[in-house]
Formats: sequence, C-alpha cells, structure tokens
Amino acid sequence: MFGVAKLFSALPQELRKELFECYEAIIRNYAENRWEPTELNGGKFCEIVYSIVQGTLTGNYPSKSSKPANMVDACRALESVPATPGLVGNRSLRIQIPRLLPYLYEIRNNRGVGHVGGDVNPNAADAGVVVSSCSWVMAELVRIFHDLTLEEAQEAVEALVTRRHPLVWGVDDIKRVLDPSLKKADQVLLLLYSESGWTDIEKLRNWVEYANKTEFKSKVLATLHASRLIENSPKEGVARLTTKGIAEVERKLVQRVRPSDE
Repeated sequence: MFGVAKLFSALPQELRKELFECYEAIIRNYAENRWEPTELNGGKFCEIVYSIVQGTLTGNYPSKSSKPANMVDACRALESVPATPGLVGNRSLRIQIPRLLPYLYEIRNNRGVGHVGGDVNPNAADAGVVVSSCSWVMAELVRIFHDLTLEEAQEAVEALVTRRHPLVWGVDDIKRVLDPSLKKADQVLLLLYSESGWTDIEKLRNWVEYANKTEFKSKVLATLHASRLIENSPKEGVARLTTKGIAEVERKLVQRVRPSDE
C-alpha cells in the first residue's frame, strides 16, 4: 500500500506532514467521541487543504499552511482560476473542494464549538459531518495526486489511518477488546474495524481468546460471513470487514462508549 510520502510526493514535506497529522487527529478524536476537538481540527484541516489547492492551481506551494483572511472569499477566488483541462482533478480543485471548505469552516466557527446555548448540543452530528467531509477531501486529494480511481483512493486513505475505538487496546502485536461482556462476534467486528485491509484469522482468534480453532471459524467467522458483515477467506487465512460490517460497527458499537462530559 502507498505511504504518505508517495501519495503526496508533489507537496512540500511540512505541508504533507500537516495534512496527514491533522486528518489522523480528526479520526482519532471522533473515534473517542471527542466531538469538539474533532470540529476544531476540521477548521485546521480546511486551512491546510486550502493551501494545498491554491498551491496546486498556481504552481507555487507555501512551505506550510496558513489561514486566509477570509475563507469564503479565498475559496471563491479559486473558482476564477483558469481551467487547466490536462490537470487531473481540475474541476474538483477549482470548484468542488473550494465550495466544501467554507461549509466545514462554518461548523468550526459558528455552530456548537466553543459556544453555550440552545436546547440541543449539535456537536455529535456536526462532528460526523466533519469526519465524512474530510475523508472525502482526503480521497479526492489522493486520487488527484496519485491518479487513482475513487475506489482506490478511498482504500488508500483507509490504509493510511487505522480506525480507532476506545474499547480496542493494543500493544506490540496484541489487541484486546476492553469490554469482555461483548459477544465474540462483536469483538471480532470491533477488532477488524480497528484494522485496515485483511487481517490474519489466527491472529484474530488469539485477540478474542477463542480456544477452539475449528469452532471459531465455523461458528463466529462463518456466521459473520454469511451475514455479509465480513469477507472471510479461509484458504488464505484472512478476513476483513465489508462496507455493511463497517456500517454495523458504527451503528451498534461505536456509540457504545460515550464521553462523560459532553
């Protein structure tokens, strides 16, 4: 799989580092149900992406990101940059991404972040919008800079940042689900959610501490496979979540841990 340096090799090293670290912080904070930090990082993400898009269109990258005086006006100005038909992602860079960034920036500045009042705290829903929007932008940037299909770009983004969940703990080559009351099947789903791509079945069995190898494959993995929550490949000895499995984890298990003060 592609590394960060290869995916964004055209960018200055510091700008590339800022982009990845900010996106990683967004994913981490959201997984830990830290809504406000997720949204705050979303604002910084906009500034970094704006610097990248402007540099790509003008051919003059800044060494590091900077905050435009007015995000809305700055993004609107990018639409006036003459089109370059031979540039991969030209319309995305000039129109689609610049129109999304002010919306994300508005969540950072004028929604629930850092403010008190109102009957319903919108931060959880807003943080979800930030994560999905930033993930789309990342996939677009990967597609543009590495000339990949959208599907390939999304897979590359997922491989760059391991999904995180506060119930999954890891050290060295060991992972554990910290709620032993969860069914083994749910533990498997959570562990696969924390991985990117294919995961060794024997490693997975050890992580959930399922003693009987045969039963683990026939009762746990085969059942999850039949429900299309995972793709199980016994011949290769590996398994991974399907898109249905990801949705199931996020619907049923990601919300299991709530922040104590939000």
